[in-house]
Amino acid sequence: MSCAPHLALGERGEDLAVQALQREGYAIIARRYRVRFGEIDVIAMDGRCLVFVEVKTRRGSQCGDGADAVTWRKRRKIVAVANDYLARHRVHAVACRFDVVTVRFDENAPHVEIIRNAFDA
Repeated sequence: MSCAPHLALGERGEDLAVQALQREGYAIIARRYRVRFGEIDVIAMDGRCLVFVEVKTRRGSQCGDGADAVTWRKRRKIVAVANDYLARHRVHAVACRFDVVTVRFDENAPHVEIIRNAFDA
């Protein structure tokens, strides 16, 4: 686990997001897919659909909802990394979508929400 508190929080949130996705039937293909111009947190299959997942973790709600942090710039970067993944892995003729998972650590327990088809390419 990372030593920086915000990185450790992000890793913990991503672990919870993956667990929630698996409970919903997603098959995890990759985590932290990185290329020089960006990263996708999770790549998974949901049935026959290839899903690129952005995970946003927050400590409480004072900084707003995590999904609000997926700006048009961030979306554009995620789409570019997804296109790189599709090209490198020679994935063709498969349905794709972009999901966002928000993880909020409240006083009692973490709250995880999966937002399917959160944005379009």
